[in-house]
Amino acid sequence: MKADIRTPLGRVRGLGSARDGTGHFWRQRLTAASNVPLLLYFVVFLISVQGTGHAGLVAALQNPLNAIAMLLVVISAVVHMRIGMQVIIEDYVHAEGLKILLLMGNTFFAVFVGLALVFSILKIGFGG
Repeated sequence: MKADIRTPLGRVRGLGSARDGTGHFWRQRLTAASNVPLLLYFVVFLISVQGTGHAGLVAALQNPLNAIAMLLVVISAVVHMRIGMQVIIEDYVHAEGLKILLLMGNTFFAVFVGLALVFSILKIGFGG
């Protein structure tokens, strides 16, 4: 038997059962913090293009700053959504097989939504 001279706190600090530790927690907090200014920008953007019609919205998204900001909104929101739903699934679904299926579905859904939104923004931004 191998003797471990680390303290109990030293053994667990930064390491959870998946050896991921607090990284998951901090990614969720980081995306939450980034969502605040990004979603405020998104709301202001929506208010500024209100009443301009399709052509006005397209023209606004062809501005590189607006397109980049919208891409950041999408990426941050989708990553936050996936992490949040993963936590809910892990906490409240107790059947192991169902949990795995739901976690896979959550990831596929987030990737699909994220790619569709990024594609749409890029297509408009590049004038397609």
